[in-house]
Amino acid sequence: MSTPAEPPRPPAPPPPPANVAPSVDISYKNRNPPTYPIQAVRQGHQGEVVLAITINAAGEVVDVKVQKSSGYRELDRAAEDAARHWRFNPGVQNGKPSGGVVLVPVNFSLSGIE
Repeated sequence: MSTPAEPPRPPAPPPPPANVAPSVDISYKNRNPPTYPIQAVRQGHQGEVVLAITINAAGEVVDVKVQKSSGYRELDRAAEDAARHWRFNPGVQNGKPSGGVVLVPVNFSLSGIE
């Protein structure tokens, strides 16, 4: 007489969700780009502004700071003003949405502007 086989073991629980940093919702940013200031166009100003944008767990902007200036105040301000209306993908910490800081480059280029 043989002994009955052990019942199969239940599957292992899934691994905990990975922590993910907050990120830019590119489609939203592209639909709401900053307005190129007319004075900057006339004076031929162009450059890149890097913004440090603090968001909450819902992906809403809480604070915007210039991390790296374009060298032109009007371009920096235009980027800041636009960013205040953007939405972001919140980060994930221990399976829950979380806020954080996202660095976002904003380029101002005169190519294509008449």
